[in-house]
Amino acid sequence: MLTDRASSPTHDHQPSGSEADAAMMSRRRVLLFFLIIGTIAFAIALMIATLSSGGFDLLDALLTLCFGLTLPWTVIGFWNAVIGFALMRRHRDPAAVVCPVIADPPDAITARTAILSCIRNEDAERVVRHLDRMIQGLHQSGHGQAFEIFVLSDSTWPECIEAEEAGVQRLRNRWSPLVSIGYRRRPDNPGFKAGNIQDFMHRWGDGFDFALVLDADSLMAPDTILRMVGIMQRNPRLGILQSLVVGLPSTSAFARIFQFGMRLGMRSYTLGSAWWQGDSGPYWGHNALLRVQPFRAHCRLDPLPGRQPLGGWVLSHDQVEAALMRRAGYEVRVLPQERGSWEENPPTLIEFIRRDLRWCQGNLQYLRLLSTPGLHPVGRVQLVLAILMFIGSPAWVLFMTLAALQIGRVPESGPMFDPIFGWSIFALVMTMVFAPKLATLGSLLLSRKGRADFGGGPRLLAGAFGEILFSTLIAPVMALAHTLFMGGLLFGKAIVWSPQRRDTHRLRVTQALRRLWPQTLFGIAAMLWLISTDAGGAVLLSPFIVGALLAVPIAVLTAWPAFGAWLARIGLWRIPEEVDPPALIKSLGLPRVGRRRAYVPATDQVAADSIVGD
Repeated sequence: MLTDRASSPTHDHQPSGSEADAAMMSRRRVLLFFLIIGTIAFAIALMIATLSSGGFDLLDALLTLCFGLTLPWTVIGFWNAVIGFALMRRHRDPAAVVCPVIADPPDAITARTAILSCIRNEDAERVVRHLDRMIQGLHQSGHGQAFEIFVLSDSTWPECIEAEEAGVQRLRNRWSPLVSIGYRRRPDNPGFKAGNIQDFMHRWGDGFDFALVLDADSLMAPDTILRMVGIMQRNPRLGILQSLVVGLPSTSAFARIFQFGMRLGMRSYTLGSAWWQGDSGPYWGHNALLRVQPFRAHCRLDPLPGRQPLGGWVLSHDQVEAALMRRAGYEVRVLPQERGSWEENPPTLIEFIRRDLRWCQGNLQYLRLLSTPGLHPVGRVQLVLAILMFIGSPAWVLFMTLAALQIGRVPESGPMFDPIFGWSIFALVMTMVFAPKLATLGSLLLSRKGRADFGGGPRLLAGAFGEILFSTLIAPVMALAHTLFMGGLLFGKAIVWSPQRRDTHRLRVTQALRRLWPQTLFGIAAMLWLISTDAGGAVLLSPFIVGALLAVPIAVLTAWPAFGAWLARIGLWRIPEEVDPPALIKSLGLPRVGRRRAYVPATDQVAADSIVGD
């Protein structure tokens, strides 16, 4: 349930921009709507034609329904990619086109900003190391006095609490009195992270204009922080400014492949989505700048009515807070530039699934919030899309299962599927699924700098097609995990909020099998069924089946530290921060690609030892 004070929009804070700008955004959204509806209708018609070869019965109708439920997220991603590719090819600075607030000249920093590091049972050394680098950069910029650091802990493990207190004290010893560093631990954690931030807002919010929200693994370049603060200062109607977060270099094979794919897809996707979302953009909960007063007044979340899993505190708080900020008349924008804002990605498939299931439960809670009065239409659409992102998984699993059963049926009159239409729908879906990555890949290949940023054209191509194969294989693993988890939600099973394991670590076969046996069993059963029926029809289903069948080997191999280190040495799945590391990344002592050893520059080693060491 949302607080009463945020139950209706304010009238003294209207979105900035002229009527012409508002009309232009309306035209863009209407155009996108008809493109999406037309594409979905065409895809469904193609599916009906595929299934009508031997007649169209109830099973065919159910197949079509399941297929239709998987389409909205995929189709929107496709058109985001098309729009993003067009922007990248037509404009020298496409980010400024879709986010005009970044085009203004820089101002002197006059605002007071709190940097909030929100942690719960995390590695304190990582948190302290990242904060130290950011404090150092802000101090060297001459603007350190405009910032204060707050480590906001919800930790319950004694060893974590002890490490946090010791780490914060080391930071104070190093930076006091230049920078104020506060530490607060709540004995319990009502509201989870959202409650943690609101607790800060009500205790200390009066002393600050803005708050920069960080996760335990967040790292932001000082010039990026200063730039965001400058943008927020110049735009008083801007309530949330979200940076584009990319992955830090890693020797985990899983993280390397995953973040390469994310980096490949996010450029076109983010530009395309910002083109039509405009001032009603997303908020991802970290590496983002908040305007304190409206966030405190309008974005508080109360527990949802009913019991878990859909009742209680909202797990995926960020997108709801974005919708409430926009409802209050403030803009929410994403800064669609891949620089100066990083996080660490899960090092194994198992950790990735754990994180995704928490998001799954949180997003499904949005079902209780769709009727919230006064939300901007785009904000309401984003809540719907967040739900469909996960509801599409059981629909896809059911579609594949029914398709396999359909192939095995004895046809009474002619073939069950039209092969021409069948291959056409397969090609269409695969094109739409991978459109964001293919669009960015095409733009990079057409740019000498783009190719160089990823280690050259051959390495970029090899990485791209390897990642597409990898994501194709893990898609069924994730879809089945979502489906099983949502099945458990129907019986009251809820996720346990626990910290992520962020360091590279080995995964034993027994550990992987304990978590992935349902996928393995599904893969074996489906493969045996298809082999015994129609090999031709099985081809269309084989990527889904093979991915489930190989879930355990994929999880074990991509978690193997030696394999990840070898990939780093040969430079496969490089990201720009590995090819040409910024000074801030170098100072962390992360492994570098090629045959060079990991490094920490001598000028930073003393600082690193003084902060992280005892």
